[in-house]
Amino acid sequence: MKYAFALCFLMIMAALDANAQPKPGATLIITNAAIYTVDNEHPRAEAVAVIGDRIVAVGSKPEIDSWRGPQTEVIDAGGKLLLPGFNDAHLHFIQGGAQLDQVALTDASTPQEFAKRIAAQASKTPKGEWVLGGRWDETKWPDPQLPTRQLVDPVTRDTPIFVERYDGHQALANSVAMKLAGVNAKTPDVPGGVIMRDGSGNPTGIFKDAAQELIYKAIPPMSHEQRLLAARRALEHAASLGVTSVQHMNPEFADVAAYSELAEKGELKTRIYAAPMETNWQEQAKIGIRHAWGSRYLRLGAVKGYADGSLGSRTAYMFEPFADEPGNRGLLSDEMHPPSGMRDRLMQADAAGLQIRVHAIGDRAISIMLDIFGEIEKEHGYHDQRFAIEHAQHMALKDFDRFAKLHVIASMQPYHAIDDGRWAEKRLGHDRARYSYAWRSFLDHGVTLAFGTDWPVAPLNPMLGLYAAGKNHASRSCGSLYHGLGICRISGARERIDYTRQTRRHGDTKRQHS
Repeated sequence: MKYAFALCFLMIMAALDANAQPKPGATLIITNAAIYTVDNEHPRAEAVAVIGDRIVAVGSKPEIDSWRGPQTEVIDAGGKLLLPGFNDAHLHFIQGGAQLDQVALTDASTPQEFAKRIAAQASKTPKGEWVLGGRWDETKWPDPQLPTRQLVDPVTRDTPIFVERYDGHQALANSVAMKLAGVNAKTPDVPGGVIMRDGSGNPTGIFKDAAQELIYKAIPPMSHEQRLLAARRALEHAASLGVTSVQHMNPEFADVAAYSELAEKGELKTRIYAAPMETNWQEQAKIGIRHAWGSRYLRLGAVKGYADGSLGSRTAYMFEPFADEPGNRGLLSDEMHPPSGMRDRLMQADAAGLQIRVHAIGDRAISIMLDIFGEIEKEHGYHDQRFAIEHAQHMALKDFDRFAKLHVIASMQPYHAIDDGRWAEKRLGHDRARYSYAWRSFLDHGVTLAFGTDWPVAPLNPMLGLYAAGKNHASRSCGSLYHGLGICRISGARERIDYTRQTRRHGDTKRQHS
């Protein structure tokens, strides 16, 4: 009895001593802020405390003040809005970083301005290098016709150019570029791609989808130093916009090597989950990489494929022809020639424990991918694979329920509703346009959503995406902007197959599966 009493006494004293221990001083406190927490139970707060790179507490000013220590940096937010970092569920990070220093054509409002900007870029491009980037949009021109090599040949002389349309599914080459690539009137189209030709059969300079590879193969690859520069530019841009984690779609393995070097140097400030091409799934599987493998800042374990093209390039694969181009139903990608080849690769990737994400924009391409996902689940059973269809832009009504039944994530980019959306109804007709950019319909069917930007196809700024989502929601009586914010946080985390720490109001930090 004496020993039991002594033991109880020691336990009580130890507990009292532990409670008396002061909290560690926060590295950083941000106070006097209008914080939106994305926590329905405690949606608002005034201050936040950080130790190292972890948020340890969110709450009122007095609560967070208890974390202040002699070395704590304190920032007075002056009542400004403070949000959790944004996750971008779909972008092309290195490409976006490179585009920041390439020719910018998105807002070129006429063919003349388009040519003028290319001429300026060509004049400062060293001999032997290419003019790349662009992101042009001919629908903004007074006469929305595709540009041709004749528009740019006079201003580029001996400098090869290959500038992309903003959707990335077609690009313009000049005559020098086509000569270097060995492309001429005798060059045949390729599966999943189209070479646009004039009345005499000569290439106009426009290459759609898989045909772009005919030119890309002639372009020297980026050096490692160029990739590092592009990555650093992208990291800086992301930080300026509050984007703290991203999913990089179809990076080259050389991109991942650049990220790895930056992580080792402590420069990788954005968390990156990379999803290389599904055609190279064995490269990850053969060394045992499975979903969400890696560190807190750099992960692998997913693969990305393409089922079709885009609406803007009229290469999205549709059940019915485009309303403004009868006879054209779009294209299946080269990876889908035949679809059974895509099915077999994805079946093996799933067996290897890799997450599968496939670009599908047209209703028929989406439907085919749901068929393939259904076959994989039938073969392997459901094991929380989190299949994702990237874009899921133009839906057949019958397929909303199939998304939910197969647990497929709709990974969407709201900004497309205010760029492609300008003319989508003209291209699709009223009935099909009703089931485009349909995140509200996905939610109503119990489908998990993940939002991203598709940068550099669209701006990286997440607030523009939220504006687009809110605008589209409002037009369909779909709820509030804050509801859209909740979608981004919860579904984006689930979609990544990752572990994350969710901060509780009084510093109760715990690890949860997300």
